[in-house]
Amino acid sequence: MPETAVTAGHVAGVDEVGRGPLAGPVVAAAVILYPGYDCPGLTDSKKLTARRREALDARLREEVLAFALGQASAVEIDRLNIHHATLLAMRRAVAGLDPVPAHLRVDGRFAPEGPWTSETIVGGDGSVAAISAASIIAKVARDRHLAELHREYPGYGFDRHAGYPTAAHRAALQRLGPCPEHRRSFGPVARALAAGASVCAAAGERGA
Repeated sequence: MPETAVTAGHVAGVDEVGRGPLAGPVVAAAVILYPGYDCPGLTDSKKLTARRREALDARLREEVLAFALGQASAVEIDRLNIHHATLLAMRRAVAGLDPVPAHLRVDGRFAPEGPWTSETIVGGDGSVAAISAASIIAKVARDRHLAELHREYPGYGFDRHAGYPTAAHRAALQRLGPCPEHRRSFGPVARALAAGASVCAAAGERGA
């Protein structure tokens, strides 16, 4: 939908992070900027260092008109599949906004349904300020959540790879078996279970 189709109400940028990991939730953020808001350095969160993301996240949380986070758990991802779970996380983020937006600009090819109009923008996280802001807030929030999971399940290295399928994560998965935060519907996790890995094995490393 072209920008001229937005006739009234607030516009929110929406993005998600965490589609590819083997563990943890998919997290979405929705952000409404003040008209004319300018924050130098806004871009796709993946192009920023962790320190720069943290600094921008702190600034955005203070300066935007509204932001909200939504997530879908590993259990919901397994039940719905990652595509529908991502849309669920986005809907939850948008529903948490006050004021409620009339229109969404969403990174990618799919937008959540709801009482709003929407447009999808491939590469929007690097070209649309509100989407960039959403990508940063979502990324920082998810990374912090995975760091917390690392304290509960220290054997996997969630604080280093945030659940993504790195070689170290795959090796830990084979050694320990899945923890409750792993996505059973994802291939490497399903294969670990099929090979006889036990969820209980993970609990033995909590104090590692």
